[in-house]
Amino acid sequence: MRSEQEILQLVLDFAGGDDRIRLVLLNGSRANPNAARDLLQDYDIACLVPQVAPFRRRPDIVARFGELLILQTPEDMGDPPPGDSGFYAYLMQFTDGVRIDLSFHPLDRLEAILQDSLTVVLLDKDRRLAPLPPASDASYLPVPPTEKQFQDCCNEFWWVCPYVAKGLWRDELTNAHYFLEVVREQLMMMLEWYFGVRTGFRKSPGKKGKYLRPGLEPELWAELERTYADARPEHVWQALFAMGGLFRRTGEVVAAAFGYDYPCQEDANVSAFLERIRALPRGAREF
Repeated sequence: MRSEQEILQLVLDFAGGDDRIRLVLLNGSRANPNAARDLLQDYDIACLVPQVAPFRRRPDIVARFGELLILQTPEDMGDPPPGDSGFYAYLMQFTDGVRIDLSFHPLDRLEAILQDSLTVVLLDKDRRLAPLPPASDASYLPVPPTEKQFQDCCNEFWWVCPYVAKGLWRDELTNAHYFLEVVREQLMMMLEWYFGVRTGFRKSPGKKGKYLRPGLEPELWAELERTYADARPEHVWQALFAMGGLFRRTGEVVAAAFGYDYPCQEDANVSAFLERIRALPRGAREF
């Protein structure tokens, strides 16, 4: 596997040999001094150019960076549809384990890109930039919820839980698992706020909660582990109730921290409703 020094030199050689590339920036975890280092970290490279069009659909660019395992160009895809971002990216996974996300952006987007606190300047041909602050994860710290955000999260969590229960009662496994993940989205939001309360909103929980574990008590982490179910319906039921217990426990802490009201009655009503569905015989005609 090629080293970080080799990859960055490869990027600089590529950019240095093309006069249209005026700036090269490193973003993401490799720019983050607080991120643990490992050999599978991506290289997030942004090139600033006068015009993006000449860099679209260029197999020769991809070929410069190694033996390709698989390539994705999101702006060329129909599903998911591309956004109107104005940039073009080559997401490249190479056979030696290196992954490079190489993107090309118009120069007039420079200020917007620099809003990302995880930015390191690799090349500035025109000396456009004053020295940047040291890269940090400041842009990725959790933000305290407004009261409406908190209440909306609680409402969505408890509103969707019955969908999981109905899917289980009907023996519709894929449907139940789909809605279990919708419920999980709200649980993860609450856990990030809880993490923020415990850390003073000074640490990042990471993308999709990948750094949550050190910010949770061991028993809460164990409860989170129990929310991941297999295909057995009884295990999905257990996961659903584990989610409810974990959401309740962390939600009450977050509510207390900000002086909000946790919706105890909605929680109690829905929890009892779930238990009734769980006990309902298959094919019952009365509730």
